[in-house]
Amino acid sequence: MTAAKRRLYYQLGGIIMKSLAELKAIRDRMQGQVNMNGEDGNKIRVLVGLATCGIASGARPVLTALADKVNEKQLDNVTVTQTGCIGLCQYEPIVEIYEPGKEKVTYIKMTPEKAEEVVEQHLIRGRVLTQYTLNETKL
Repeated sequence: MTAAKRRLYYQLGGIIMKSLAELKAIRDRMQGQVNMNGEDGNKIRVLVGLATCGIASGARPVLTALADKVNEKQLDNVTVTQTGCIGLCQYEPIVEIYEPGKEKVTYIKMTPEKAEEVVEQHLIRGRVLTQYTLNETKL
């Protein structure tokens, strides 16, 4: 980094402005990574909220349990990932399941044991465990 860039960097509070070409290169690289991970519209996406409130409520062990169980059962059509804030702190840990052509299902107050049950019942057998879901009566 040149001295002029370093001065500008500190003047902007540590923010480095990227050129349009640099931003396009970053976008292309990231899109390539997403495609390499096999993200497509036919996969079931399982998102675990891992913002500060989720982590404090025990979301990390839930994420680990989901990922381990999906790998153990060799569910190639399921992608387990983490996301940031879902916006319902009082219901953390939260797991959202997106299936192609279906409504999103939001599981709340999850534990590793409940997560394993969700894999067995919802992801494998197709049965939504409504006792663990967020619905209008809980709002």
